[in-house]
Amino acid sequence: MLDELKRLRIEDYDYPLPNERIARYPLAERDHSKLLCLKGDTITEHHFYDLPSMLPERSLLVFNDTKVIHARLLFHKETGALIEVFCLEPYNMAVSEAFEQRERCSWICFIGNNKKWKEGALSGMWRVESGEFCLTAERREAVGNAWIVDFCWTGGMSFAEVIEAAGVIPLPPYLGREAEADDATRYQTVYAHYDGSVAAPTAGLHFTPALISQLQNQGIETDYVTLHVGAGTFKPVSTDTIGEHEMHTEHVVIGRTLIEKLQQLDRPLVAVGTTSVRTLESLYWYGVRLAEQPDSPMQVGQWNPYSLPSLSRTEALGNVLRHLDRQHSTTLVGETQLMIAPGYRYRLVDGLITNFHQPKSTLLLLVSALIGDRWRDCYRYALDHGFRFLSYGDSCFFLPHNP
Repeated sequence: MLDELKRLRIEDYDYPLPNERIARYPLAERDHSKLLCLKGDTITEHHFYDLPSMLPERSLLVFNDTKVIHARLLFHKETGALIEVFCLEPYNMAVSEAFEQRERCSWICFIGNNKKWKEGALSGMWRVESGEFCLTAERREAVGNAWIVDFCWTGGMSFAEVIEAAGVIPLPPYLGREAEADDATRYQTVYAHYDGSVAAPTAGLHFTPALISQLQNQGIETDYVTLHVGAGTFKPVSTDTIGEHEMHTEHVVIGRTLIEKLQQLDRPLVAVGTTSVRTLESLYWYGVRLAEQPDSPMQVGQWNPYSLPSLSRTEALGNVLRHLDRQHSTTLVGETQLMIAPGYRYRLVDGLITNFHQPKSTLLLLVSALIGDRWRDCYRYALDHGFRFLSYGDSCFFLPHNP
């Protein structure tokens, strides 16, 4: 199966996306976006505020509560050159620990206009309510197409406060514009909590506090995972086959109470966004691997699901819970490189709320694994009926089988 999967041609997951169909800005009201619904074989059109009437009764809705950081740091050299330092992930430190630092920390970063940064450190002054602080960046060695950058700053603030004040929200490059003041709130879910992402889990952008309350009041249960979205989420597949494409690694955090709930789940599980899908499905495969390698760290590889044996949901998640017991921990922290592509069989997730994705993307492969070739019909319908595409665009609800 794996060899056949790796031969899948990415050109078979292409579609025409006119530039004018990419939503450059969000709608004035989050939940007024269009919502395409595919239940079984039937496509219908709604608004996102109709979601409560469309979910199966007693569904469990799982959100990704990561928070987008102001990852773009812009430094001006004395020569006038502008250098952009784009923070991707901490170097040799957990995300939460890096944001708590109050003097210095190191990050793996993309560097824009790198040729103009020949030597020495970059520095700049920024103003906050308590006064001014100086942030300095010093480049170390390259890591792939990125660099290790050492940051130090004055003022005694946490790095979370520093980057919030000095940085710019990192909009997706396909929006073709610079971030504006409103993007600081609109390119962020209303339930964003844990700093760490350089891109929003965009399916969640449609939710409002009132809509979440309405869902809960009608018996829809809600819970959260954390996956810190990396810049690789924007990377289209540039190889001819998916077997030649290397998935990016992303950091995940899952609480014990949710794992216990999932082990005994007797209701439909609907993931909000592809990041929630990858987190939940990675949790299952980690449980499978623990059966063979007890107490191994949570590191789910790109092709693990296609080579590991199957276990029941109860067995796999039971392995994870026993691992947490042995570690005396209530939280599972790890990373995933999981690729979900046609041929994959979902183990935990029944339905998906998501946006419309780029042509030839791994996110489109994930959707196709859930609904098969019906993705073509859905995207054709959306293009024919004025739907808006990508991060600030409209949404879909896919429920291939009635759970």
